[in-house]
Amino acid sequence: MSISDLRSGLAANLETIPGLRVYAVLPDVVNPPSAMITLDRITYNRQMKQAMSEYMFKVTVVLGRVSERVAQQNLDLLVAPSGDSVKTAIESDRTLGGSAFDVFVPELSAYGAVSINGIDYLSAEFSVQVFAS
Repeated sequence: MSISDLRSGLAANLETIPGLRVYAVLPDVVNPPSAMITLDRITYNRQMKQAMSEYMFKVTVVLGRVSERVAQQNLDLLVAPSGDSVKTAIESDRTLGGSAFDVFVPELSAYGAVSINGIDYLSAEFSVQVFAS
């Protein structure tokens, strides 16, 4: 298992959301609607017997703001705890294709406007917890 394997597994799960472009590595140019996966931190040796580590990823979803109301309605659907949401997609294969012991989305950590390269978008940031060796 590698960090790239975990990131690829998260990307595969997110690609089940219709119309969402998923980037396992940070893109040079953001093309919404998109989701970007970044590693936030690693806590090593969570269980001494198995040398399990806890990987915290951030998944940032970015939507265009052509129509503020429509963008917010679409983002509301993606942050919901069920349906075609980011949480549901990420947790659809809890082993990330066999690379992890478990994965879950404990929280939505940010929701609102963000400026990327001088362009305003609507975004949501999810914390994703992955347990793997």
